[in-house]
Amino acid sequence: MMFSVPQFIDVEDKIAGPLTWKQLLWMIGMGAVLLFFFNLFDTPLFIISAIPTVLLFAAFAFYKPDGFPLTTFIFYAILFLFRPKVAVWERPVNTRPLVKAPEKKNEDSIAQPKEINEEKLKELARILDSRGTSR
Repeated sequence: MMFSVPQFIDVEDKIAGPLTWKQLLWMIGMGAVLLFFFNLFDTPLFIISAIPTVLLFAAFAFYKPDGFPLTTFIFYAILFLFRPKVAVWERPVNTRPLVKAPEKKNEDSIAQPKEINEEKLKELARILDSRGTSR
């Protein structure tokens, strides 16, 4: 039995024509800001302020660097700017003194120097030359 598998589940639904609800809200916000600028400034100053406003709101609505919305991208950029860049590990300060076990003085545990004769030295050289493989 064949089942249909949903595809393109990461695509947002279109609300008004080709616009998603986020894009539509950015366009409505742009319209509100432009209306405010139109009522506040005269015509030349309105045009000068409207061009960067339209570009900014259009970038927020449509531009997706690396597949992220521009708002998320700017949020991560701000976090990157204000977080520390160097991770320094410091050993925690231990306030309790360490209690060491009393040392036992045992003469058997002291390593005695080994005697190396010419025969043992030649055998060691043969093992090293053959890289540990025996003949």
